[in-house]
Amino acid sequence: MNKRFFDRILITGGAGFIGSHIALKLLDKGYSVTVLDNLNSQIHGKDPESTSPLYRSIKDKVQFIHGSVTDKSDWVRALDGQEAIIHLAAETGTGQSMYEIERYSSVNIGGTALMLDILTNTEHCVKKVIVASSRAIYGEGRYKCDIHGEVFPESRKDEDMERGDFECKCPVCGAEVVLMSTTEESKIHPTSVYGISKHTQEQLVMTVCPTIGIAPVAFRYQNVYGAGQSLSNPYTGILSIFSTRIKNGNGINVFEDGHETRDFVYIDDVVDATIAALESSSADGEIFNVGTGVQTDVYTVARTLVRCYGINVPVTISGNYRLGDIRHNFADITKAGNLLGFEPVYDFEKGIKKFSEWVNRQQVMEDKYESSITEMKVKGLYK
Repeated sequence: MNKRFFDRILITGGAGFIGSHIALKLLDKGYSVTVLDNLNSQIHGKDPESTSPLYRSIKDKVQFIHGSVTDKSDWVRALDGQEAIIHLAAETGTGQSMYEIERYSSVNIGGTALMLDILTNTEHCVKKVIVASSRAIYGEGRYKCDIHGEVFPESRKDEDMERGDFECKCPVCGAEVVLMSTTEESKIHPTSVYGISKHTQEQLVMTVCPTIGIAPVAFRYQNVYGAGQSLSNPYTGILSIFSTRIKNGNGINVFEDGHETRDFVYIDDVVDATIAALESSSADGEIFNVGTGVQTDVYTVARTLVRCYGINVPVTISGNYRLGDIRHNFADITKAGNLLGFEPVYDFEKGIKKFSEWVNRQQVMEDKYESSITEMKVKGLYK
C-alpha cells in the first residue's frame, strides 16, 4: 500500500504542463510544494501573469521560485529543506533539438548535472529523486523480423523516405519487420538530440543517486496530452498543434503517409503514476514506461480532432517528413502495473474527448506552426 514518506517536495519545471498538474494533486494530498521554473516564453508567453493558465493555476498555492536549473544559486534556494525532487525541467521538442543543440544540452544535461553536483557536495534533506525521461530514448523501438527475431531498427534513411518508403527495416537483412511494444529492457538508441539528452539525464540520476543515499526513479513518458497543455507552442505536442491549426481554420498537414503511430497517454494517468512512485518504496531504483500500451496513427488523431471541434478544415497526407522523427513506438507498461499498480484510466477516445472539451473553452491562440516549419526547412531537417 502506498504511503507518504515525505512532506516537502520540489518540482523543477513545476509550472509546465506535467509539473503543474502534479503540483496541484500533491497540494490536494497535503504536501508542501516548491516549484522552480524559468517560465519559458515558448510555453508561457511573454507575460505569464496574463498568458499562462499553467502558471496561474499554481500561483500563490506553491512556494514559487522564478529561476533556472542551469543556475547554481537558484538550485541552492530551491533545495532548502526539500525531501524529494520531481525533476521535470527540460527543453522539449524533437525537431527543435536538432538545431538548438547547445540549449538542449545545457538545460537537460547541464541542469541535471548541476543538481546532482550540489546534492553530492552539500548538506541536504533529499531522499528521493524522480526524473522525467522519455520514450524518445528508444528511437525506433522494438520490432520482430521473421529471420532475425527481435530487432531494433536504426534511423530511417533520407533516401528511403524521399521515395515514400517510411517503414522501418530489419537492421541485419533489410527485410520488413513487425512492430512490438517497447519494454524497459529494449535497446536504447535515440535518433534526436532531445532523446540523447533525456537518456543522459536518466543515466546521471540513476547512476549518481544511489552512491549518495538517494533513491532514484525514472519515468519514460510516452506522448503526454490533456487539459492544460500549451496551445501556443508550435514545437511540441501534436494534439495541441493540430488543435490550434483547426481553431484558426487552417488545414492539417499529416506527415509521411499518415500511418505513423504514437502512444498517447492522458495527463491524469501520468500524474497518478508519478505520485505512486513518490509514495512507494517499490519504485526505488527502478525505471518505468508510462503510456497506455496502445498505438494510434496520426491521421486518426487529425480526423478525430476535426470531428470533435466541428470545424471542417482539410486534412492532407503530404508525404513530408522530418529527419530525426521516429516511425512508431508504443509502451509495454507491465512493469508499472506490477510495481506501482498503474493502469491507465483514459483510453484515446475518452482522453481526446476531455481534451477537446477543454480546448473549446480556451481562447484561440495564434497559429505559429508555419514559422516552426520554416525554421526546420532552413536547417535542412524538413523535407
